Amino acid sequence: MIKSRFHKGGGMLALSAMLLSACQSGEQAPTPEELAMSPDGGTSACPSQVLWGDTHLHTSNSADAVFNGVRLTAEDALRFARGDEVRSTTGLDAQLSRPLDFLVVSDHAEVIGIGRRIAEGDPVLISDPTVRRWHEMMNESYEQSTRAARELIVGYAQNTLPEILADPEIARETITSTWTEHDETVERYNDPGTFTSFIGYEYTSMPTGNNLHRVVMYRDGLDVFGETLPFPANQSQDPEDLWAYLAAYEERTGGRAMAIPHNANLSNGLMFAMEDFEGNALTRDYAERRQRWDPIVVVTQFKGDGEAHPSLSPDDEFADFGNTGWDTANLDASAPKEPGMFEGEYARAALQRGLLLESLLGVNPFQFGMIGATDSHTALATGDEDNYFGKFVADEPNATRAATSIGAAIRGRLGWQYLAGGYAGVWAGANSRAAIFDAMARREVYATTGPRMTVRMFAGWDLEDADLAADPCTLYDRAVPMGGNLTGTGDAPRFLVTAMMDPEGANLDRVQIVKGWLDSDGELQERVYDIAWGDADTRSVDDDGRLAPVGNTVDLEAATYENSIGDPELSAVWTDPDFDPAERAFYYVRVIEIPTPRWPVYDRLRFGAEIAEGTELVSQERAYSSPVWYSPEA
Repeated sequence: MIKSRFHKGGGMLALSAMLLSACQSGEQAPTPEELAMSPDGGTSACPSQVLWGDTHLHTSNSADAVFNGVRLTAEDALRFARGDEVRSTTGLDAQLSRPLDFLVVSDHAEVIGIGRRIAEGDPVLISDPTVRRWHEMMNESYEQSTRAARELIVGYAQNTLPEILADPEIARETITSTWTEHDETVERYNDPGTFTSFIGYEYTSMPTGNNLHRVVMYRDGLDVFGETLPFPANQSQDPEDLWAYLAAYEERTGGRAMAIPHNANLSNGLMFAMEDFEGNALTRDYAERRQRWDPIVVVTQFKGDGEAHPSLSPDDEFADFGNTGWDTANLDASAPKEPGMFEGEYARAALQRGLLLESLLGVNPFQFGMIGATDSHTALATGDEDNYFGKFVADEPNATRAATSIGAAIRGRLGWQYLAGGYAGVWAGANSRAAIFDAMARREVYATTGPRMTVRMFAGWDLEDADLAADPCTLYDRAVPMGGNLTGTGDAPRFLVTAMMDPEGANLDRVQIVKGWLDSDGELQERVYDIAWGDADTRSVDDDGRLAPVGNTVDLEAATYENSIGDPELSAVWTDPDFDPAERAFYYVRVIEIPTPRWPVYDRLRFGAEIAEGTELVSQERAYSSPVWYSPEA
């Protein structure tokens, strides 16, 4: 049965005078290892629950969102995320079947609030002929508005915006008033124990169209955050300057902050490059700061999946997920991919690079956890295939969205190539800012492509099958959870893994462990191990080490599937059969669902939607845990 959850109804701005200087000193932030010893910053003895949320969402305060038609606010976004029904910009009643536990409304720091002023016809701004033309286009039609958005984004990427949009007085007045209102709204909706709202924004570095974006997220409320303003990429596109700004914030206030990179797959190799922003070789100092300020990375979102790529992992039959259309060029499609770029874009390759850099520098700059997010520009954090509300307003549910061009900012890609979602699963002991932020800082988090699967992993030297029945809270004394560093010695590390299906979703096909390592010859290696699978009485591994496919029950005409294959729960205690104690390694869990329909199939059933030839109609959604790392020196 299909659940129908929507129906028709009634060189940017200079922002901050507070640059990189520190004021009074505050407490030094705890390390991930220290947080692991007190997993929730003192709020709980054990991170006993998984909480679901989105760290990347835009409203009408984002210029590209409002130029593309959205009129919903941060308040609308927060109401929707906590489970309320909200009327979308196109007049659809939208609601989640289950509320989220937390949300970061992360509007672009650059020109925050300016787009809304242009749409409303601010007389000062529309005195500029280009801005006046944009105002008229924004209020003429969605088509004209998206063309204006394209001009805005190209102007930003090429540093050719109208001068009035760089006027510091206009910037300060607009940004200060918009940001103050935003923070007050976020604070009002924060309800510890029920729903957590975080102060945050997006730092939108995009040198020559290459994506180096990060969401900035704060642990603090207004009592600590005070009148702090966002740090925009037009002030500096070098992420190291953002880190310095966050360090100054922490020293000045005693608060806590982090940056969360996303869409590395659209960076043309820059996100996980082997050199810094200026082209210099990486140093130990750089590695320490990157590990500190970028503790987690979004690896799956609307604009493609960034876990792996088939050209990098040809022996991985599940590596080609969510890549179509997104692996051809950078963010604004101004520059195509060239050989060697993928290694700096996909999480698995970056994790491998991190091992090599650790051997050279003594610190791993790419020791990050993994989460999912949406990057919705409709203010609606939807992550389900049957409730997908699109990237922009023009992509809200309609009969043509799967077949049409993706939008003003991206050329040569089709709507169906958007993924329907991505969410963050966070292991925490309480639904609060402190507990969730600290879980992210220690990397006890995981990514899903939308389904709310429950995934847990511990690594140790003496874990046994009997531990599968133990209270997970008792395992912290002798094992490390996802995101941790495995210390000590033993014959080989053992991994306890449990996975449960989304109660409203599909059965599980299999559970895998992905291992990457630096071998004794200095070469980077990888291998994917199937450690548990559904229908185990009828499926087996062949002579080539391949597990037989789970099958496919999808009915494309009815947009349904059957949970008659796969299993609702899978678990195992697995020992690495190829362990070498002299070799650095990482391990993470990948959970694969049985095949299910993609969102264009639901559109075709509901609207008689046009489906372009070549549209992918079925997928196997998945979850990725944060890794566990092993180092001979640990």
